Amino acid sequence: MADNNTHIALIGAPLEEGSGRRGASMGPTALRIAGVDSTLRDLGHTVTDEGDLRPVPARDLANHPKANNLQVVAAFARALDTAVYDAAHDGRFPLILGGDHALSMGSVSGMARHAADLGRPLFVLWLDAHADFNSPASSPSGNMHGMPVAFFCGEAEFAPILEAGRPLVDPKNVFQIGIRSVDAREREEISEHGVNVFDMRAVDEIGMANIMHDIIARIRAANGLLHVSLDVDFLDPDLAPGVGTTVPGGATFREAHLIMEMLCDSGLVSSLDLVELNPFLDDRGKSARILVELTASLFGRRILDRPTRSA
Repeated sequence: MADNNTHIALIGAPLEEGSGRRGASMGPTALRIAGVDSTLRDLGHTVTDEGDLRPVPARDLANHPKANNLQVVAAFARALDTAVYDAAHDGRFPLILGGDHALSMGSVSGMARHAADLGRPLFVLWLDAHADFNSPASSPSGNMHGMPVAFFCGEAEFAPILEAGRPLVDPKNVFQIGIRSVDAREREEISEHGVNVFDMRAVDEIGMANIMHDIIARIRAANGLLHVSLDVDFLDPDLAPGVGTTVPGGATFREAHLIMEMLCDSGLVSSLDLVELNPFLDDRGKSARILVELTASLFGRRILDRPTRSA
């Protein structure tokens, strides 16, 4: 980030019940083994590892036939909402180590509460192969890792997972890059609600730098906070195979680094998810190391110092 010393709170979220297969619960451990903490400290940041959340399933919620493992996912959403909000409120940068993408139901909701306290809008940069704008009514699988964007935008209120009336994210403040797998009804929902989607064709035609310049300018003009959610499957699976939902044709290593470097220069990022890392499917830690490298770029690792662009 632009700050030479950011106080980073690592929050482990060993959640795998939101996906359709096991293994993502090992993600936080793999990221620690890959050196996420030492890498950030070497860049001059203060890092506090808060350990892994281990919430008890939310037994107050009834099971739902089209929201698989609702009680476990809801418990993580509640725990993350609190942990992320508390860290941000205390002036720390919440960095969530996942865990499947259902965890963003809680992490983004916690940041939305923090942004509301500051009187600033929250924007979300969703780096993913999937739009994750399903609800139980539209999801073909019922797997809740496909529902977090709809949830934190208030379009998946099928159960009292978090308090009614909580701050929500305006769908028009969600920017999705790398999308290449969207369900039919989900496509309609995205269009109806005005989510900003840059699929891989847009990346090829417009260019990643142009897309990021536009996104950063819009967030800065609104004096917004930015939450970044990075799914392993944003990257091409040949580059990062450690994910259960591989989709060919993803972002290159260079494109992903460019995003992180431009975000670092912007100074806008206030929180980060690293999600869907499944070490059981990885190649000797390759995907975990790439996520750590990208995180380092976000937090200031650079090859050359560059002059600041004039406005």
